[in-house]
Amino acid sequence: MARWCYRHRLVVLLVWVGAVLGLGVAGTAAGTDYANTFMLPNTDSTRAYQLMEKAFPQASGDTDTVVWKVDAGTVRDESVRSRIEPKLAEIAKLPGIGQVTGPYSPAGAAQISGNGRIAYARITFAEQANSVPKETIQKVVDTAKAAEHDGLEVELGGQAIAKIQAPPSGIAEGVGILAAAVVLFLAFGSLFAMVLPLVVAVAALGTGLMAIALLSHVTSIPDFAPLLGSLIGLGVGIDYALFIVTRHRKGILRGVPPEDAAVTALNTSGRAVLFAGGTVGIALAGMLVMNMSFLDGVVIATSLTVALSILAAMTLLPALLGFLGARVLSRKQRRRLAESGPESDEASGLAARWSSYVEKRPRSTAALALVVMAVLALPVLSIRLGATDQGNHRETTTTRHAYDLLAEGFGPGFNGPLQVVVSKGDANALVSTIRTTQGVAQAAALPPAGGITVIQVVPTTSPQSEQTDRLIDRLRDKIVPDSGAEAHVGGVTATFKDFASVTGQRLPYFVAAIITLGFLLLMVAFRSLVVPLTAALMNLIAAAASFGVLVAIFQWGWGTELLGVGKEGPITAFLPVIMLSLLFGLSMDYQVFLVSRMHEEWVHTKDNARAVRVGLAETSRVINSAALIMICVFSAFVLSGDLEAAMAGIGLAAAVALDAFVLRTALVPAAMHLLGNSNWWLPAGLDKRLPHLAVEPKEDRETAEPAGSAGGASAIHGYVRDAEGAPVEAATVTLHSQGGGRQLDRVTSLADGSYILSVPAPGAYLLSATADSHGSRAHQVTVGDAPLVYDVELTGASESEEEPERTTR
Repeated sequence: MARWCYRHRLVVLLVWVGAVLGLGVAGTAAGTDYANTFMLPNTDSTRAYQLMEKAFPQASGDTDTVVWKVDAGTVRDESVRSRIEPKLAEIAKLPGIGQVTGPYSPAGAAQISGNGRIAYARITFAEQANSVPKETIQKVVDTAKAAEHDGLEVELGGQAIAKIQAPPSGIAEGVGILAAAVVLFLAFGSLFAMVLPLVVAVAALGTGLMAIALLSHVTSIPDFAPLLGSLIGLGVGIDYALFIVTRHRKGILRGVPPEDAAVTALNTSGRAVLFAGGTVGIALAGMLVMNMSFLDGVVIATSLTVALSILAAMTLLPALLGFLGARVLSRKQRRRLAESGPESDEASGLAARWSSYVEKRPRSTAALALVVMAVLALPVLSIRLGATDQGNHRETTTTRHAYDLLAEGFGPGFNGPLQVVVSKGDANALVSTIRTTQGVAQAAALPPAGGITVIQVVPTTSPQSEQTDRLIDRLRDKIVPDSGAEAHVGGVTATFKDFASVTGQRLPYFVAAIITLGFLLLMVAFRSLVVPLTAALMNLIAAAASFGVLVAIFQWGWGTELLGVGKEGPITAFLPVIMLSLLFGLSMDYQVFLVSRMHEEWVHTKDNARAVRVGLAETSRVINSAALIMICVFSAFVLSGDLEAAMAGIGLAAAVALDAFVLRTALVPAAMHLLGNSNWWLPAGLDKRLPHLAVEPKEDRETAEPAGSAGGASAIHGYVRDAEGAPVEAATVTLHSQGGGRQLDRVTSLADGSYILSVPAPGAYLLSATADSHGSRAHQVTVGDAPLVYDVELTGASESEEEPERTTR
């Protein structure tokens, strides 16, 4: 498929452009229909919500608040009332507004604080916040704010108001792409090579987001799902293309023609991308174990963007490589290739030196890495799941000011009232009992409807307080049962408490499911029990450390205002599920890319120390570059204006940094050095029963058989001569696997130009020769059972050619 896409690149490009434009037009025309129903089946808060929805269908619209405070006097003063009342009347006449209840009417008498300095009005929209046009919300804000003057502060709060505070969509993605472009340019040193991963990722993300928008009309997808889809899709899309482009460039630098280099890159790194993407999909699908209906939409959105990222890497990328040809290299690299010939296969530089260091000092390296991860994981012991609200917004927002004013005027529990929904029994008696309950500031029954009575309960403590959680338990476990009434405790605060409880109960099953699936995949791929066990342990360590960072920043408040993400509070209840899915998937990506290269070398040499050293040396640079891109993309989501997205972004950025720079670069290779050959142990009986799922390409495995294997060994010999037929002494002649991915043998020609190379087994290979002042050449050769005689001519210019007809019989 890679070769077909390379050769038919214009067709592939047009198909992708058509898909992006077609879905874009369709998505724009259809709009979106995202749903924010965070209900859990068989929970007390869900039963309360269902009863309220049935009895009070007219209250289906979103209710926001206008809050005002005077510095002197009271809000009842005529000078204040004359400014506020006309604005409330003006808001009530706006299209899309269902009802406005102010404090100056008998129905709103309780909407003035005890000291008379703070009051609020309730604005009920005709629809839920997601469906209210931003223009309508902005008119409400502008109208209310127009009443402000010296000594009178006016603020607004609520879900609809929060919509217009968010930065314009696309800022986080744009910043992430810009940062990724810088990393790619530093990694490749080529403008064309830098652009390739970005184009592939943006094409996949664009089609993904439009497809998600269309799917929102046929299935329930929460409004934050596209943001998470952008976060994961942009990260993996750039990374997957990076891995393939890196392998493609390496092939060209080793003398392989661009088309063959592209095919080999897709057949090697492309296989790893396909396998890694599959593990990400499995980790995301693991969210279904939680049996939370709103997560189904998250699974659909994120899995779709990952699948399209893989598809773009497998089809669009080879087509773009075909357009660029050798220009995927920088001018400096192309000039050096022409002058000095193909590069050596041996890894060099910092990566090779670090790999050698880990091999020499595995114990100290592993111990230091474990200490770092353990220290960072300590805060996770105090993690508290709950709900973030507008009290966690940045201090510069009107929603945060409104929240603080309501807490000041009516008590900290006013922002998170509980609803006790009574379907049978004496509601009045229950109200009296609740009023005398510890932790209750106010309790009042609303007029009944359809046999349902709702008791509004205001706690004495804030919605995020542990005392409020204990009040909910007290109401459910003692107060309501002792009253003899049939009632359920609901409201946003109770709903998120139920989320936290259910998440805590089901999380172990979820973690067990994704670890087991990941273990089985790696066991089949690498024919080992120890490698997948190590991977599972490392994933758990990475998860603990990343959640430790999350707790320190967002729960303890270490740097929240500095980062501009608002005030500290509990970790959003459903965030661990989403983060663990993404984290396990991304961690498995790096494990696959690292260990697949080690396994490739192990199959060839059966030398564990060499396999680990070579695998780390050849993959650590690209893994670290990929990690830097992920960190940039994820960190940029702090700019999204969404607190949950900021949490996920910071948490995943920390996880990727620790995973790439500590675990995969230090702890994993150190552990594999200490474990030795047992890394690759698999009981013979199990090996026979397991299906074969190869991450490495078949041809590389076949040509990697050591001498003396069943395939038999052979040789290539001949002379290296110049254009006049004179022998070339001290020319470097190298035998590579067919795609140029691995060096198999290397010799220097003698004074008469002769050379002889050892061939591990019959098959197809790449042979390259280079000499100072004579340029270089690369040839495709096929060796049979007998030695192959092959003369190489160096003409003074770097060339490559295919000669499959040169075989032995």
